[in-house]
Amino acid sequence: MYDQPRPNRATPAMTFDQMLEHVRYEGAYPTRERAEAAVRTVLAALGRQVTGEERVDLAQCLPVEAALTLTAQIPDTEQLTGWSFIKDMATRTNTTPATARWDTGAVLAVVTRLAGPDLLARILRQLPGGYALLFGQAELRQPQLRAAAA
Repeated sequence: MYDQPRPNRATPAMTFDQMLEHVRYEGAYPTRERAEAAVRTVLAALGRQVTGEERVDLAQCLPVEAALTLTAQIPDTEQLTGWSFIKDMATRTNTTPATARWDTGAVLAVVTRLAGPDLLARILRQLPGGYALLFGQAELRQPQLRAAAA
């Protein structure tokens, strides 16, 4: 599997500086540095969860600096639910879950626009429950039918 951005990729829809400005606006961050810290933290955490072609395709949608942050991570052997993802980020960054959720929302709002609806749907199908809300989407899952007792 090839986890680094492909060399002949199309130009992303925005530069890294533009991405940071969008995240700064979404998160109401006071500085560009704070927005960059959020981008790097959230994309590193996401890089530990997204695998396969979805990981490669997402990296291609991102500016190079963001793609390298995403793909530099070794995917975890156990996928986290959306809430566990937030708790893990809070623990790793020594912040509160509320701050981790805020950062996630600001960054993933921009990532959602860059990825587009088709790729986002593929990513959400791959991840456990709770991620759709983090990406600003409705959580639409089929209810699991209980097996009838024999």
